[in-house]
Amino acid sequence: MSTSIPMTELVVSTAPQSTVHSVTYDLLRTLELTTVFGNPGSTEQPFLQEFPDDFTYVLALQEASVIAMADAFAQVTRRPALVNVHSSAGLGNSLGNLVAAYHGNTPLILTSGQQHREMVIGDPYLGNREATTMPKPWVKWSYEPARAEDVPNAFMRAYAMALQPPAGPVYLSIPLDDWKRPLAGPARLRTVSRRALPDEQRLRHFADRISASSRPALVFGPEVDRSGGWHAAIALAEKLRAAVYGAPLLDRASFPEDHPLFGGPLGISIKAISDRLAGHDLVVVIGGEAFRYYPYVSGDYLPAGTELLQITANPEVAAAARMGDSLLGDTKNAIDRLLELVADGAARKTPTPMARPRKLPPTPSRPLTPAEVYASLSKARPLDAVIVNESTSTMAQQIEWLPTVNPGSFFATASGGIGWGTPAAVGVALADRESGVSRPVIGLIGDGSFQYSVQAIWTAAQHKLPIAYVVMRNNEYSILKSFAELEETPGVPGLDLPGIDIATVARGFGCHAVDVDTTEDLEREFTQALTADITTVIVVSTQPQKAAL
Repeated sequence: MSTSIPMTELVVSTAPQSTVHSVTYDLLRTLELTTVFGNPGSTEQPFLQEFPDDFTYVLALQEASVIAMADAFAQVTRRPALVNVHSSAGLGNSLGNLVAAYHGNTPLILTSGQQHREMVIGDPYLGNREATTMPKPWVKWSYEPARAEDVPNAFMRAYAMALQPPAGPVYLSIPLDDWKRPLAGPARLRTVSRRALPDEQRLRHFADRISASSRPALVFGPEVDRSGGWHAAIALAEKLRAAVYGAPLLDRASFPEDHPLFGGPLGISIKAISDRLAGHDLVVVIGGEAFRYYPYVSGDYLPAGTELLQITANPEVAAAARMGDSLLGDTKNAIDRLLELVADGAARKTPTPMARPRKLPPTPSRPLTPAEVYASLSKARPLDAVIVNESTSTMAQQIEWLPTVNPGSFFATASGGIGWGTPAAVGVALADRESGVSRPVIGLIGDGSFQYSVQAIWTAAQHKLPIAYVVMRNNEYSILKSFAELEETPGVPGLDLPGIDIATVARGFGCHAVDVDTTEDLEREFTQALTADITTVIVVSTQPQKAAL
C-alpha cells in the first residue's frame, strides 16, 4: 500500500511573498502618495527598485530643487508629498529649502537611505552618522525604524505627523537592506484630523473686542489661503469695513490685492509696521505671525493705544508673538465663526485703498526699469495666472502692477533664502497638471536667485511644462545692496554678477530662451510663452531696484 501523497493534494503557492517594499508601496498607494520627488543614490535604489507603473518619479538634478518642487506641489494639491534624497549628502543639500517648507507648514515626507544595518556600527561610507538629528530643527518628527518590520508603520506615523496642524515636513531614514525583508501585510491604515477648532469662549471674547473697535485693521497671513479661507476673509473685511494690510514677507497672499479695502503691504521692520498701524485702535492678525520682522529698525512694536489679537493654527507662532493676545485654531473655521459673531461695521469710515501711482519713465529706458517690466507683464497676464515670485528687490512693483486677485495664485519662499522659486514653479505646474487645472504659471525670478537652482528648468523641460519664467537681469544682488545701505556696511564683496549668459544656459537645459531689452519684445515673448507647450525663459535686462525696506 502506497503511503505517498496524491499529486492532487500538493498545492504550491506561486504568489510572491510580501516584503517591506511591497507592503509599504501598497500603503503609499492607499495614501495617494504616488508621486515621488527625488534624486536617487545607491542607498535609495532598494526603495526605488521595480518602481510601479502607477507611480510617478519626478527627477530633479539637485536636492534643494527636489524639496522646493515637492513643497509647491503639496501646497497646490493640499496633501502631503513624498520626497526621496540620498543619505547624508543629499539630505544636506536639501536643508536650505527644507527651512522654507517648515516655515510654510508644508506636509512633506522626506526620506533617505541609510547604509546596511550590519555595516552601520562601523561608520561605513555613505552612512548617515546621526540621521535623525541632521534635519532638525526643520522637521516636526525625525525617525529611523528600529526594525525593518516597522517601516510601513513609520510611514503611517510620518503621514499623520506631516498632516496634523500645524502641518509640516517629517523625516525618515531607512536602512537599505530593510526593503527586501519578508513582511505580512497589509499595513495598518489610520486617518487623522487636519483641523482643530478654536476655543468658542475665547473666540466670542475676540469677536466682542473686534465689534467694539472704532478703526480695526486686519492682517491675513498665509494660513488663511492654505486653509481655504480666502473668500471668508473677504466677507469678514467687508462686514467690518476694516482696512486690510498685506502680511510682512508673505509666502502666500490671502486677500485680493486689488480690493478697495486693501491698504497695501504692512512693511517688514518693527518701526515700519508700527508706523503703518498708527491710528488703528485694534489690529487682528489671522493666520500668520505677529510679525515677520527683518531688518532690525528700532521702534515701538505697536503704536500707543493700539491693541493686537492673533488667531493661528500654530502654537509656535502664537508663543513667539512679541505682543497681543492669541487664540489657537484653524483659521478658516475661526473666520467663518467670526463672521457670525461680529457686529456689522457699516457705520465705520471707509478705509483708504492702496495708492497705485504706476509711474513710468517719459521715454523707454535702457535697461528697462522694473516698473516698465511689470507694466508690460500686466498687459498680458491672465487673471487666472499663478505667480511664483523670487525677485526680492521688486516685490513692491509686483503688488502695484500685478496684484494677486485669486486664491492659491501667489507663492514665495517662507524662509528668506533664495533658490526656492524656480523649482517651486515646476511643482505648481505639475500639481495643476495632475489636478486637471489649466492656468498659466509665471516665475518672476531675479538673476541671482535663478542661479541657485537653475537646474530645475531641466525638469520643467523634460515634463513639457508650459512655465513662463521672466528673469530680471540686473547683474547684481540688488536686495543685498539695499540691505548694505540700510545697515551702513559699505564695501561688501560678492554683490555683483557679471558674465552670466542665462539664455544660453536655459537653452542647454532644453528650454526656449530669449534675451529682450524693450517692452515691445518683452510683451510679445511673454504673450507667446503663456500659450506655448514648452518651458520658456525670458531674460530681460533691467536697472537695479532699491528695495523698500
